[in-house]
Amino acid sequence: MSGTGHGYGHGDGALGGQGGSPGGGHGGDERTFAALPPAKGTAFARTWWGRAWLKALEDTALDGVQLKAGRRHARAGAVGAVTVRPGRITAVVKDRDGTAYRGDVLVRELSDDEWERFLDLAADSAGHIAALLDREMPPHLVEDAAAAGLDLLPGIGDLDPECGCEAWDHCPHTSALCYQVARLLDEDPFVLLLMRGRAERTLLDQLQARSVARASAPSASGGSGGDGAPASGTAAGAGGMPGVSAADAYAEGFLLPPLPAPPVVAAAPGASPALDTDTDPEPGVHPTALEFLATDAAARAHGMLVAALGPGHQESAGAFLTAAQDAVRLAVDSPMPWITARLAAGSGRTPAELDLATRAWRLGGAAALSVLEEEWTPDGESLARAGARLSEAWEDDERPALRRSGARWTAVGTDGQLRLGVDGRWWPYAREGARWSPAGPPDRDPAVALATALTTGATGDGT
Repeated sequence: MSGTGHGYGHGDGALGGQGGSPGGGHGGDERTFAALPPAKGTAFARTWWGRAWLKALEDTALDGVQLKAGRRHARAGAVGAVTVRPGRITAVVKDRDGTAYRGDVLVRELSDDEWERFLDLAADSAGHIAALLDREMPPHLVEDAAAAGLDLLPGIGDLDPECGCEAWDHCPHTSALCYQVARLLDEDPFVLLLMRGRAERTLLDQLQARSVARASAPSASGGSGGDGAPASGTAAGAGGMPGVSAADAYAEGFLLPPLPAPPVVAAAPGASPALDTDTDPEPGVHPTALEFLATDAAARAHGMLVAALGPGHQESAGAFLTAAQDAVRLAVDSPMPWITARLAAGSGRTPAELDLATRAWRLGGAAALSVLEEEWTPDGESLARAGARLSEAWEDDERPALRRSGARWTAVGTDGQLRLGVDGRWWPYAREGARWSPAGPPDRDPAVALATALTTGATGDGT
């Protein structure tokens, strides 16, 4: 299939470039997204507009086998950087044997007249603008656009494939590209609008100009009619002055210029103060321990600040830790044995128990510590899933004999054990004398985890 005769955009800019392809009166706009990691175990689309995109693909493709192959390619991370420009999305997709094909999917661009109607619809509602700025596609905007004859979301036959493998329909390569683009759309609906012909900055500038023009129209009319009444279309405010509608004021406020860049974060946290002075501390107060805690607090605060001021402004505080969990976290970096001994006593552990706990923490933080120290019994549904996963992991004649207790499966006659975390991951454990010790990082595959446990148990290396 080709885009000829369908109004599709055609510029073939270099993959990964920031420049533009010529196409359309508003061409020159192009975005390239780095290759996404594999999507194992997660849905390709969480949002309703992302699912609508995939429905258009699945309704268009004639061969379900090709779709499934494309989904596997996308899950495996075989799709390279994705370039989005008006009328076209492009990526290089690799087969399992390493052969690479360039895949393109063409999407019809909206005409200038259609974009004018879209801008009118968006400017009519401050809620539409606010939702778009919050990276959401408001359903009412799509419905209003459809009522005005504008199809923002693609439908059957709207995703036209072109691939270097010369398939005439959607092949695994163009299907994989579409599945990957669904993940991009989930995060930013402006990707869809770029395919339709306009980039984010262009749209926001046009919406701002339209909102400002509407807000200033009443004052330009003279403010009042010949009888002293407020001009038509304006509301009389305090003192009889003409006003501006709340919707226009709200929309204009959302389209203010961006804030200045945040300050630059220091390359490293500051040095903690030295507490070793000529004055003796109060009984029970240890200056070295306080310096250690201050240094730790400064490092954590610096990490949170770097995350907060970095791209996306994400929080890095993570889950709340109990005092017993935080004692283990501190013990991992404890500089002195006597501080570690105090942490063990303060958290109700023996030195040997704290040593095991720190080994677990290094493998997976609080989740690994929970698997070590807490016992739980999965409910019926979780046990069924675990049983199915164990059955799938080995052939019938190779499956080891496993004895279960709660969420722990011990390989009979060996020094290996599997522990199931509440998140569904399997943790390898090996026997060290009379105790079980964490033997390695978790895995979704119980066979891999058990192999790690048996290898560690055989060598006696539980570190």
